[in-house]
Amino acid sequence: MPTEQSPAQSPPRRTGRRLVVPAILILAVAVVGGGVAWSVHRGPGTPAGDPLVPVQTTTVVRTDLATTVSLTGTLGYGRAEPVKGGRSGTVTWLPAAGATVTRGKQLYRIDDQPVPLFYGGLPLYRDLAEPGTVGRDVRIIATNLKALGYEIGYQPVPGEKVVRPAKAGPATPASGQKSTSGQQKSTSGQKSASGPGETATGQQRAGSEPGQPASAQAASGQPASGQEAAGQGAAAPTPAAGGTAATPARVVVRKGEGVLTGSLMRAIKRWQQDVELPVTGRIAVGDVVVLPGAVRVDAVTALRGDDAETPLLTVTPTAKVITVQATVTEAGTVHRGDRVTVTLPGDKTVDGTVSAVGTTVAQDDAAGPTSEPKRAVTVTVDEDLTGTDAADVRVDLAGETRPDVLAVPVGALVALSEGGYALQRADDDRFVAVATGMFAKGMVEVSGDGITEDLKVVTTS
Repeated sequence: MPTEQSPAQSPPRRTGRRLVVPAILILAVAVVGGGVAWSVHRGPGTPAGDPLVPVQTTTVVRTDLATTVSLTGTLGYGRAEPVKGGRSGTVTWLPAAGATVTRGKQLYRIDDQPVPLFYGGLPLYRDLAEPGTVGRDVRIIATNLKALGYEIGYQPVPGEKVVRPAKAGPATPASGQKSTSGQQKSTSGQKSASGPGETATGQQRAGSEPGQPASAQAASGQPASGQEAAGQGAAAPTPAAGGTAATPARVVVRKGEGVLTGSLMRAIKRWQQDVELPVTGRIAVGDVVVLPGAVRVDAVTALRGDDAETPLLTVTPTAKVITVQATVTEAGTVHRGDRVTVTLPGDKTVDGTVSAVGTTVAQDDAAGPTSEPKRAVTVTVDEDLTGTDAADVRVDLAGETRPDVLAVPVGALVALSEGGYALQRADDDRFVAVATGMFAKGMVEVSGDGITEDLKVVTTS
């Protein structure tokens, strides 16, 4: 018999409520989640496809291309050269290291007499004492005295002939005959030109001067030999018994030579008096020191009281220079006068010029026996480098040069799948095959059909 449930046995209503609440929560989460998902996937409205990238273009230019070789150089005063006294004596004064000595100033003192500096490329190798002496050493004396403000008179030009008196050989005058060498006066009663050495061996007519061009002597009516007996015309010199005649020589002045004329000897006297040297009109070996130009004393290697015929000091040029040790191959592409760029400490750049390329090939001992021999390249800079006496610098030397070529930035080249390169024209997007040449400083030399100056092409940079 079926039993009838009592109301007390019915399921409680709270249970139903607990089941409904989770369902509502699940529905709400689903709705919110769907809305978020819809919002995320929908996003802002954008057109279909990738955005367009702007195309950069450039033009084909005609220019000069040059490769650059970067080398390390040393800033300083260049190589120090030793200087020694040119004559015997005792060193009585020396300059201080770092001192600058210019033309006409004393470089050192021997026996308490100054030894001034003259500019030139040839050291004095003989005493300059005989009138009419011709040579490059005479030209050095004349040029320096003139630069110091002394009047040196006329100097014969290259091609002119001058009379240089020659010394007579040993001779014994004949019995009852007086020697006439250097003792007779001209019949005009005038004295010979004043100054030591100004009367040549033999007799000269009053008014003539040693070293005078032969053409000028001929025009004045003087004998070309420069000798004349008193009151007589030119007579051929007659050798005395056991001796030889003094025969004047005609010398042609060559380029770069000077002549020790009477005027020049008088200028030497005035200069000697001014610098407090014995006034003789002559210059002996060691009386002056001849160097290429003004010098800076790098170091003093002697002491006062030392023998003067030893190295006394070392000198350098006064201008700062950069010395680069280049390999033989690198130095072979560098020439005097080439322009360079120098990078100083602090990345400051200055322009410079190659002033000398060494001819001596030397091995760098510090780099080891396998290092490549090198040659010294000297560079001078265009700016004043006061405040920096020594530093390591970078020197950019121009290597191979390709003048007047068509070039584009390297980024304009397009590599072809079949090999080689092409340029893409900016006007119609066609690719034009090109042949490449030199690459330098981000540019490349190009050539090919249709490649002309000012052609616009596509590039990446």
